[in-house]
Amino acid sequence: MLYEFLFPLREYFSPFRIFSSISFRAAGAAVTALFVAFVVGPFIIRWLQRMQVHQVVREGTPDTHADKGTTPTMGGFIILASILIPTLLWMRLDNRYVWLALITTIWMGAIGFLDDFLKLRQKRAGLKNEGLVSRWKLAGQVTLGIALGLYLWQVPLNPLPGASTTVPFFKNVLIVPAAIGLAWLYVPFVTFVMAGTSNAVNLTDGLDGLASGLMAIAMATFAAFAYAMGRIDAAQYLGLFYLRGAGELTVFCTAIVGACLGFLWFNTKPAQIFMGDTGSLALGGALGSVAILLKSEFLVVFIGGVFVAETMSVLIQRSAFKWRKRQHGLEYAKANRVFLRAPLHHHFELKGWPESQVVVRFWIIGILCAFVALSTMKLR
Repeated sequence: MLYEFLFPLREYFSPFRIFSSISFRAAGAAVTALFVAFVVGPFIIRWLQRMQVHQVVREGTPDTHADKGTTPTMGGFIILASILIPTLLWMRLDNRYVWLALITTIWMGAIGFLDDFLKLRQKRAGLKNEGLVSRWKLAGQVTLGIALGLYLWQVPLNPLPGASTTVPFFKNVLIVPAAIGLAWLYVPFVTFVMAGTSNAVNLTDGLDGLASGLMAIAMATFAAFAYAMGRIDAAQYLGLFYLRGAGELTVFCTAIVGACLGFLWFNTKPAQIFMGDTGSLALGGALGSVAILLKSEFLVVFIGGVFVAETMSVLIQRSAFKWRKRQHGLEYAKANRVFLRAPLHHHFELKGWPESQVVVRFWIIGILCAFVALSTMKLR
C-alpha cells in the first residue's frame, strides 16, 4: 500500500525511490509486525481473559501442563493481525503471490478459530473437548489445497509450467507431471503439502514458544529463497529458477517472522497466551503456501525438519500402537509404546528435560535445518 502511494511521488521527493527495494519493504514489514504484536497483544490478552477463553489441555499431555488450563488461548488473533496489517502496508498490491499466501493464511486461521471455538463451547458444556470433527477440519484443508492447486495449474504465475516443482540439490531440474500426461497429479500433491504443513505446525504447538520460534526460523529461511528466486541475477548465480514477482513474498515472510517474534514476547515460558489452532493452522498454511508458490515443496522437509519429526513421531506412535494392540492386546500395546508420549517434544519432557530446555534445543535443531536448506542454494 505504501508502495502505491509513495513510490509514484519519487519524481518530487527522490528518497521515495527506496520503496522499490524489496529488502527495504521486507525489513519494514518485520519491524511493523513486531510493533503491531506489541500494541495489540495486551489488549487481546485482556479481552480473552475477560471472556474466559482458556486453553483446553490436550488429552495425553504430561501432568506438568495441568496448570495451563487457565491460560488464554486463541492468541492466533495477535499473529494474524501482525501478519495482515504489515503485509498489506508494505506489499505491492498487484502481486498475486502475496494475495494467494494471505488468502491461504486467513482460510486456515478460520478453520483453526472454528476448532478453538467448538472446543471451548464443549468444555463449558461439560462435553468431551474434541473441537471441530477431524474429517471436517481435513475437508477444509483439502478444499483449500484443491483450489490452490487448480489455480496454479490453470493460471501460472510465471513462465514456468504451473503444475511443476523443483528438486533441492539439483540445478535446473524441474518436475513437470504434464510431460508424461499426469498434470492432474499436481493438485493432490499441493493438497497433501498444504494439509501436511498445517497439521505439522499444529502438532508442534505444545510447549511455550516452541511453534512460534520454529516458524520464525523457517520463514526467515524462506524469505532468503523468495528474495533470491525473485531476482534474475541472484537466481542465475545460484542456479535457481527465476520466478518473476516471487520476490514480493519476502515481504510476507518477514512479516511472519516479526509476528512470531512479537507473539513470542507473550508466549515464552510462562506463557501469557497460547496461539491455539487459530494461530498454528494459520502459520502452517502460510508455510505450505510459500513452499508451493516458490515451487519448493520438497525444500520444506529441510526447512521444517522439526515439524516433520514431530509429525512422524505421532504417525509412528499411532501405527505401532494399533499394530501391537491387534497382535498382542491393549495392555501390551500400552506398555510397549515407541515413544513415552507423542508428539516428540512430550517424549523428551517425560525423559526429564525441562520444558524450556526442550524448546531451546528444538530451536537449535531448527536453525541447523535452516542452514542445511540454505546450503542447497549453492550445492547444486
